Amino acid sequence: MTAIRVLAGDVGGTKTLLQLAEFDAGATRPQRVLRQARYDSAAYAGLTPLLDEFLRDHHAPLHGACFAVAGPVQDDGTQQHASLTNLPWQLDSLHLGADLGLPAVRLINDFQAVGYGIEALTAEETAVLHDRPAQPRAPRVVLGAGTGLGVALLMPCGPHYEVFPTEAGHADFAPGDAVQDGLLAFLRAELGHVSWERIVSGPGLVNIYRYLLARDGAADAAALLQATDPAAAVAVAAAAATDGRAAAALDLFVRLYGACAGNLALTTLARGGVYLAGGIAAKILPHLQRGGFALSYCDKGRMRGVVDAIPVHVVTNPEVGLLGALLTAARTGARD
Repeated sequence: MTAIRVLAGDVGGTKTLLQLAEFDAGATRPQRVLRQARYDSAAYAGLTPLLDEFLRDHHAPLHGACFAVAGPVQDDGTQQHASLTNLPWQLDSLHLGADLGLPAVRLINDFQAVGYGIEALTAEETAVLHDRPAQPRAPRVVLGAGTGLGVALLMPCGPHYEVFPTEAGHADFAPGDAVQDGLLAFLRAELGHVSWERIVSGPGLVNIYRYLLARDGAADAAALLQATDPAAAVAVAAAAATDGRAAAALDLFVRLYGACAGNLALTTLARGGVYLAGGIAAKILPHLQRGGFALSYCDKGRMRGVVDAIPVHVVTNPEVGLLGALLTAARTGARD
């Protein structure tokens, strides 16, 4: 078989993006996109009727399928079950396989799909933050600040990389200076346990801004917190230089993002590279490139040299998760 026809989806509570494509054997990207469509997830009772509509005029057999799901996935080794975080859909890989006429359908978490997509990216789909040579076939780590903080470890496995999801975003936050000590104390009083996700995420940027307001006795200047998306409002105000504390909050957020990335580089010895994905990094790329990120990333005391040698890139392709699902579908189809 020289061409593998696959179906992949990025399935979220708000939207579902589907793509039908063909892979040449051994390729990491599709050679031909046969069809792509975006759907309002809430308009459908489940994934199956949505797939029926997408495939209505397509009658050629499929060789593989994979769906990246915005929610927890349970995998017993032969079958996966998934629930969407923001939609009452229950997905079952065996049932989906029967509906599609396939022996195997893969369900993976959406951030795991991002991890698989890293291998398919071109140089034009990333931006350099810390320019160092990557070691071939070495571990990689991907982290992404968005609604939460996703982290996955990428390990070489045969000819490609296997992705191992983690919950490293919930590890204890460790402050690096007196200002960050104050941030920890502020959030601990509210939350008890303070993880990195409470700080390096969209809500985390808001937490940093709230802390600076409280520290300066300026709680009455909290208009940005009333916005529909306060994290975006803080970032926009920082970029426009219309709110000094917003600018300070974004600067601190960037330094903390760097510190977190450096911790993961050191923990995993990700000499194949550290990748920043998620919705925030690409949007604040100019701020990440100003130097605060790299300074905190390398600030690891006696281990500075180890971390300094590990490259960092920002993923700028917003469809990296769909790429990962496509690649997983192709590899599943090739095995079957």
